[in-house]
Amino acid sequence: MALEVRSRSILRFGVFEVDVRAGELRKQGVRIKLQEQPFHVLTVLLQRPGEVVTREELRSENWSADTFVDFDNSLNTAINKLREALGDSADSPCFIETLPRRGYRFIAPVAGVDGTTRGSGASVGAAARPRGRKIVVTVAVVVLAAGIAGGLVWGTLHARKLTEKDTIVLGDFANSTGDAVFDGTLREGLSVELGQSPFLGLVSEEGIHQTLRRMERPANTRLTPEITREVCQRTSSAAALDGSIALIGTRYNLILKAVNCANGDLLASTEAQANDKSRVLDALGKVASGMRRKLGESLSTLQKYNTPLEQATTPSLEALQAYTLGGKSGDFPTAIPFFQRAVQLDPDFAMAYDQLGGAYQSIGETTMGAENTRRAFELRGRVSELEKLAIEGDYYRGVTGNLLNAKRSYALGEQIYPREPFFRGGLGLIYMALGQHESALKEHQEVLRLSPYDSVAFRFVAYTYLLLDRVEDAAATAREARAKGLDSALGPTVYLIAFYQNDAPEMARQVVAAAGKTGEEDLLLALNADTAAYFGHLRRARELSRQASNSARRAGENEASATYENVAALREGLFGNADKAREQIKVARPLPSEGDPYYGFALALAYAGNANGVQRLVEDFNKRFPEDMTVQYLPILRAKLALMHSNPQQALNDLELAAPYELGLPAIGFYNWPNLYPVYVRGEAYLAARKGSEAAAEFQKILNHRGIVLNEPIGALAHLQLGRAYAMQGDTAKSRAAYQDFLTLWKDADSDIPILVAAKAEYAKLK
Repeated sequence: MALEVRSRSILRFGVFEVDVRAGELRKQGVRIKLQEQPFHVLTVLLQRPGEVVTREELRSENWSADTFVDFDNSLNTAINKLREALGDSADSPCFIETLPRRGYRFIAPVAGVDGTTRGSGASVGAAARPRGRKIVVTVAVVVLAAGIAGGLVWGTLHARKLTEKDTIVLGDFANSTGDAVFDGTLREGLSVELGQSPFLGLVSEEGIHQTLRRMERPANTRLTPEITREVCQRTSSAAALDGSIALIGTRYNLILKAVNCANGDLLASTEAQANDKSRVLDALGKVASGMRRKLGESLSTLQKYNTPLEQATTPSLEALQAYTLGGKSGDFPTAIPFFQRAVQLDPDFAMAYDQLGGAYQSIGETTMGAENTRRAFELRGRVSELEKLAIEGDYYRGVTGNLLNAKRSYALGEQIYPREPFFRGGLGLIYMALGQHESALKEHQEVLRLSPYDSVAFRFVAYTYLLLDRVEDAAATAREARAKGLDSALGPTVYLIAFYQNDAPEMARQVVAAAGKTGEEDLLLALNADTAAYFGHLRRARELSRQASNSARRAGENEASATYENVAALREGLFGNADKAREQIKVARPLPSEGDPYYGFALALAYAGNANGVQRLVEDFNKRFPEDMTVQYLPILRAKLALMHSNPQQALNDLELAAPYELGLPAIGFYNWPNLYPVYVRGEAYLAARKGSEAAAEFQKILNHRGIVLNEPIGALAHLQLGRAYAMQGDTAKSRAAYQDFLTLWKDADSDIPILVAAKAEYAKLK
């Protein structure tokens, strides 16, 4: 009798246990704080699992008739607190299902301590089913030789299939072989294999790490079956996948199981054997393909998108291990040596080349980035359809500059894999390059929706808001990322937001925070140099650019170093120091073969007045990159050549090609220094043609797009040029106001800057 009473007072579901008499809710033996009212609601639901409990029934059970409260709000509050304690979700419930305007239903199986189970335990997100429906369960038991860990491997249960809206969580492989090469590597291979599926959706690594933090566990916590299942519950996913590898004699045995994370029921299992270590990846591909089929993927997509794993990745376990470590490294500079190791071990590892190329481009090493992306493109016939489209998009965007082809690849990838954020991010970059920032924002916002724990996604959303002059939205996005602990990639963007808001202390904090950080310090120093130049502190800007260049060189970022030096030379030319510009060009790093440093060098030559040098670079660029649609480089350089030859009309004609895209971002990396130069050079051409009204419209356009020009020196010089344009029109009042705006910005500027000396003399004549 005592046992019977205890069975009724102790109820279990999932990882939870309720002691009705003691009024306690425990999770894996640990008591969870829950207020009295939510606990009473829970006990009522647990007494009738699988049944609809109406709101009126809950009222009569938990609120006496003479209690005067706002019942609807009180019940809603109780349910919300209960869901919070259980880590449940109203949109994708594991335990408590809402039936609008009716009531609630407890959908997980409930058991007493004696093991008896009550209720049907409807599956996650399932619609209401007739209570009398028969459930057919098939159980196959396979006893492994040598009694691996004394365990049993259960075959497939005839359970519900997953849907295209469900997500799954990948756990780590239990490795009993003693060979460390399988640690992490098999999980990465499984991720690649399952990632080929347009049907299955995997919870991202960022999502898993964020969930682990909420569980108060470190991001590198091993994903055991128990932890994987809890992550699965907290992310409202449908299934957790757990794998194992064991060495039986000379054969490797791989087992993969899918578990319903709400109740722990086995949804499906697959297994395969490998006769030796070299065939393990082939066996992994087989268990993954089998799991895709058993979880409900159609035969047509399984056949169409099922590149063998050894081909999609690499037949080398060691190369895959290095690739996996690169993906887990957390930042681009740290990842590069791992990806390099991967391609050394397997020179045909296409995806490792692609990741290596992307890492190099992100730190400003565009030549190395292009070389590796080009190699990935050459090997793209070896990879899955998803990776092929990703490689092609990266190649067309970052190597040939054919933005239309890149857009086509990304758009097709988005169509086939709507839950894969990479393709939307690629489209966002294309739209940013073309100046279509509203479209870019939509894509980046969708990336953030699909990857809500991705710090880089927050960075792009915040930065795109800034491009649209929506600075408050940009700042709010940055604050949201910081509140979630996802602001690691936001330093440069926060700096630029602070510049827009005239928040000098915050700018200084970001520079200090980046000190000593590889891949960050140089960029913040370069941005600070631009800010110094924006206010006419040219000597300070020179020193900061030198520091940025040295920092980049110490980090092995030679092209980033060259970019900073070339921008310093360009700055001298803009400010009228032609001799100093030519001197800086001579001491700059050797000219890279392509990319942003190439353009920076050419533009510096143009403002230094070296027409022959610019002409050679234009001819060389046009010859080597016939497909390039980086639509600003050549028109600007040709226009500057025309101006050097006193032909402003030809300059205006040359700039027509750039007009539709003049608000775009021509730079590939995160240092977007050459924005709005088509507008600035067009304004210079109109001034040279003595067309003051047209020139004023161009320079005003720069001032109207503060979020794009930001702290570039031409943002300050536009005030001066606007004053010159108004003076040309004979509008003295407007001209004086524009000159005053410039001189106010440069009130503490270095007094010997030629363009400042000229501006003061011009302003004096207006009085």
